[in-house]
Parts: sequence; C-alpha cells; structure tokens
Amino acid sequence: MMRELSNGSRSIAGRSAARSALAAAACMLLAGTATAHDSFADVVERVTPAVVNISVVLPTQTVASNDFNLEFDMPPNVPFREMFEEFLKSLPNPQDNQGRNYGDSYKRSVGSGFIISEDGYIVTNNHVVQGSSMVYVEMVDGTGAEAQIIGTDEKTDIALIKIEHDGPLPFVEFGNSGEARVGDVVLAIGNPHGLGFSVSSGIISARNRVISGSYDDFIQTDAAINVGNSGGPLFNHDGEVIGVNTLIMSNSRRGTANPGSLGIGFAMASIVVEDVVNQLREYGTTRRGWLGVLLQPVDPDMAEALGREEATGALVSELLDGPAKDAGIEAGDLIVSFDGNDVMDVRSLIKMVGKAPVGETVGLGVFRNGEVDTIFVTLGRREEAEAALRPASVPDVEPDAGAYLGMEVGKLTPEIRAERGIDEAVEGLIVLGVDEASTAWKKGLRENDVVVSLGNKEILSSPSELAEGISKAQQSGRKFVQLLVRSDQRFWFIALPVVE
Repeated sequence: MMRELSNGSRSIAGRSAARSALAAAACMLLAGTATAHDSFADVVERVTPAVVNISVVLPTQTVASNDFNLEFDMPPNVPFREMFEEFLKSLPNPQDNQGRNYGDSYKRSVGSGFIISEDGYIVTNNHVVQGSSMVYVEMVDGTGAEAQIIGTDEKTDIALIKIEHDGPLPFVEFGNSGEARVGDVVLAIGNPHGLGFSVSSGIISARNRVISGSYDDFIQTDAAINVGNSGGPLFNHDGEVIGVNTLIMSNSRRGTANPGSLGIGFAMASIVVEDVVNQLREYGTTRRGWLGVLLQPVDPDMAEALGREEATGALVSELLDGPAKDAGIEAGDLIVSFDGNDVMDVRSLIKMVGKAPVGETVGLGVFRNGEVDTIFVTLGRREEAEAALRPASVPDVEPDAGAYLGMEVGKLTPEIRAERGIDEAVEGLIVLGVDEASTAWKKGLRENDVVVSLGNKEILSSPSELAEGISKAQQSGRKFVQLLVRSDQRFWFIALPVVE
C-alpha cells in the first residue's frame, strides 16, 4: 500500500509542494514505524531463556500401549484434538535427557511454559499437566528437571508448577493485557509439534473473547500457535507476557476433508492469569468470591418492564442458601453495581465477584421498586459452595437413554458399539435419533453422531450428566449450550438452545 501511495504521488501532476511534502513526511513516518519492528531479535534473545518445554508422563492405567486417551492431553472441547492425537502417536517411547526410559506403556504429551520467578515457578496450561504421573521441564540450554505441580485451575486452564535449580533462573514478567490494543504486535514462543523452541509473530486480532467459561478473557491472535504451544507465553513488543497460549481454531468438523489450523489462536489474558497464579502460589488452589445467586441477563424488554432506561445489570432469578440471601437480597433484584463499580451484564458481575477476596464485605447497588439501595454482603468462597452443592454420591443405576435438546442420546454400551460400528476409542453419548423440527437437526446433528462433551467439562459418560449440564446452564441464565460432537471421524462444535 505504501508503494501505491508513492507511485500515485509521482504520476499526478500539479500537486502543490506543500501537499507533496506532507505525503512524503507521512511515508517517512510509516516507513520508520515499519523499520522499528523489522526485527524482534533483541526481545526474543532476552526472553527465550525463560521459556520451557514440558513433557508429561501418563500412568499405565490411563494410557494403553497402542491407544491414546484424549482426556489427559487436551480437554475434550479443545479444537485440533485429532491432529494432536496423531502427533502424540508419532512420538518415540518417552525418554528424558538423563536416559530414563518409561517403557512402551506410557505416552508423552508435549507442551510449553514460562518461568515467572528466579526460584523456579512456572506457568503452563492445566490440560498440559492434567492426569500426569510425572512432569519434566526442559530449558532452552538443554538442561532440565522434574517439576512439582503446585496448583491447577480448570476454569481458566492454568497450572502452576515448580522446579528446583542451583542458583537463580531467568524469568519473565507479566504485562497488563488490559492495555493491549487490537493491532498490537505479539510474539508466541513455545514447542510446536515437538520441534523445539520456536518463535512466531502476528498481531492481536481481537480482545475479550469468551469461549465457554464464566472467567474467559481470551486474546485472539493470528500469530502461529500450534499443538505444543499450549501453556507458552504470548509476549508484547516489550517482552512482557500478556497471555498464555491455550486454544486454536481449526476446521476439524463435518464435511472438511483436510482439517488444519485456520490461523486463529487464543491466549488467556494476563489480567486473568496473574490473579489465578498468585492464588495458586499462596494457597495451592483458587479462592474466588461467591454471592450465592442465580442470575439472568437484562434485555431491552426486561429493562423497560423494570422501569430502567438502559439494559444493564444482572437480574437475580433465584437465591441459594448463602451470603446474598443472608444479607437480604431478593429474587427480582437488579444488581447494578459491585463495590462501587458499575455492573454492565451478568458476566461482568461474575468476574468482579470472582476476583474479590473471600470474606470481604462489599456493597451491592440493588435496584428494587424503582430505587437503588446499597446492601452489604460478606462474600463466601465459590469452591466451597460448589463442593457443598455437588451430589454426595452417584446413583448406582442411571438411565441408559434420554431426550434432550431435540435429540435422544444413550450410553455407548458394548452392544451399541458393535451394532453401529463405533470404535472403542470413541467416548461420549451416542445420538439415537434427532427431531427433524429441532435446531439440532437444522445445524447438522444426525443419528450415530457422538456427543463428546458439554461446555468446558469432562467427557460425558451418561445422559444424566448431559441433563445436569443443561440444567445448570438454564439456572445461570444461559440461552445456549455448547456441545463437542464427533461425526465421520471429525470433531466439531454446535451451540443449541436450552429451550425451544
């Protein structure tokens, strides 16, 4: 484009000297900007020593010698799983650089991470280390050590591990992802496809992406991110970590002959990661605030019905036994502020509550009967509340089939596998039939497809698990649920309405 501007300015006669000078100055400014970013070698040289490769050994009881269990190397809802599977199958028997061989009955998954302190704390993805019997860290100089898992957080897919080392280690620092802008240059460093330390560059394509979780805050980038980059850092041009590379988008779905990366990657923003890491480092687990309310969004119609001019805030649809109920919050209240900060929607309130310290008393701005009052609530801990709400035991007998979201699903029993020719490696719920008037049918779901998972959860093993996930989505005010489906040897996503 610069060349076209330059040629155009020479070919058009009669331009004033002042206008020509202005065009020339603009071109020089643009050229100077480009030159400043022609090379990132200095930044790469400075930060690379703090980037590590991570190898994970899985126990024999979870991975057989000739099979690959998807559950332990990448969550079921992560795109690009099939290529990751083929990549792992191609790896030799895991043997570290100290000569220890773990035998044919182990598989080795490969990811990335980065050192954040001179005493050996390392950040990576939870799905990189999940289910492992040993985590091994290798640095760019070839040295390495076994790592201890300090803590993990499935909701943000972040893990904190630690290695012991003689002397201080090189480390990198977090930057403020909140200050990053669309169009900023970023660098991804990691271990793609087991090739070793590699660097790629691109720009921030979008910010504040939500994939499936309440705490999602992904940076979207076109910097090349591949299998093995998981857990690695996304740097800004100053060499600060503004994201943890976590997901990539692929075209692995129905009707696609050649699955592969679409050049779209996602990194969990540092503004989320840093807070999680600090909690894992201090407590070994997360400690998120909890109100004890079920919320629903406010649309323009609801805002008018409530007598509000703007469709903002989070509407309380139901109360659980907990802090909000004890403080006097009622169903039908509209929460418009939290600790002095405006609540724009349900997601913003969930994020603010989650970041607030457990046990802290905060003021909620509550719109009720045409007026806003402040009600003070002492926050509980979300993790403890979720554990208390979880069923104490699973029934011995669960239904083999059930109808949900316009489809009938059933367990993948040995009889059904044999009858329908479904391989033993495939996990999830078999689709026994689909209502042709449903959204599921219109979006391509068919009999014999396999529903692998709902949202950012484990692989589904019974219809009751699907029913429970749908119920939780309804209670939280969500209108759609995301399913991962396997069809014709391909994985793809489908979003279905919880109510039709």
